[in-house]
Amino acid sequence: MSSQDIPEENLPAEQDATVAVADEKDPFADPGLPPHEHRIQDIDERAAKRSERTVALLFTVSMLATVGFIASYVAIPHDKSIFVFPIGHLNALNFALGLTLGAALFCIGAGAVHWARTLMSDEEVADERHPIAAEPEVKAKVMADFKQGAKESALGRRKLIRNTMFGALALFPLSGVVLLRDLGPLPGTKLRHTLWSKGKLLVNMNTNEPLRPADVAVGSLTFAKPEGLEEHDHDFQNEIAKAALMIIRLQPDDIKDKQELDWSYQGIVAYSKICTHVGCPISLYEQQTHHALCPCHQSTFDLSDGAKVIFGPAGHPLPQLRIGVNDEGYLEALGDFTEPVGPAFWERG
Repeated sequence: MSSQDIPEENLPAEQDATVAVADEKDPFADPGLPPHEHRIQDIDERAAKRSERTVALLFTVSMLATVGFIASYVAIPHDKSIFVFPIGHLNALNFALGLTLGAALFCIGAGAVHWARTLMSDEEVADERHPIAAEPEVKAKVMADFKQGAKESALGRRKLIRNTMFGALALFPLSGVVLLRDLGPLPGTKLRHTLWSKGKLLVNMNTNEPLRPADVAVGSLTFAKPEGLEEHDHDFQNEIAKAALMIIRLQPDDIKDKQELDWSYQGIVAYSKICTHVGCPISLYEQQTHHALCPCHQSTFDLSDGAKVIFGPAGHPLPQLRIGVNDEGYLEALGDFTEPVGPAFWERG
């Protein structure tokens, strides 16, 4: 049904629009507003009822989705997996929570938009802009009332009340800071130490065999893990995220940093594989320049000069692990890293 099918007496009354005419004094006259076009809901109550039912349906679906969100959180085990075509295997709880929460939010938004576009008034109304600043008399009265209120509050004379009030207002936000404690247990010293210790063998990540100096060629890059850490271990991911190593062999004459040379073995140096920016694993090595590149944000480290940062957002050099050779000829750690690996954290000293 269109507005042409409705008798004129049933149409909402039109507002008179005054259109200014350009002249020599005002060459850019206000053209006025275009004629208002009525929607079908404005002229047909049955169409308005249909829109009303649509909006109510969307809000009802949102309520059901919220109930589904709560039920999913309570009923679905956190370790259950499901297959969703064509995505593949997903965590059932995460999938259910995301689906129900997304549906609840979408239906609220869609219902509000449909309500505004079909049932709320869409008629444009022009109004003259009024001055924002208050009149001088109003300003003077406000300032007088403020001064009178300040005088009656006695903040200037009642210093005890004033100081204790400021103290209460300053300390109250600490309640919210304390609540942050429930975000999880404090890491303590976990981030400062890794599995590396004196005598731990350097194990090749690819072959799972201990490394000998002869296994590391000049200019090569090898990844290593601590002896005893296996991929099937429950905490493998947490431990390898701190203990992963890059093993590079340089010519001793190419090593510029004295500590790096002292902590190496015949030009073999061991650096943390974890980037000091946001913790990405470093995997790119340029043999000619001895530069290691993080693929995430292009932080670049000079492995011939103490792994110092020469480009990118990383904040500090890669930690070096002091290594040597045991009696059987295998490369071993001579201790743990002397500083935390990876990016900085809030309690890092």
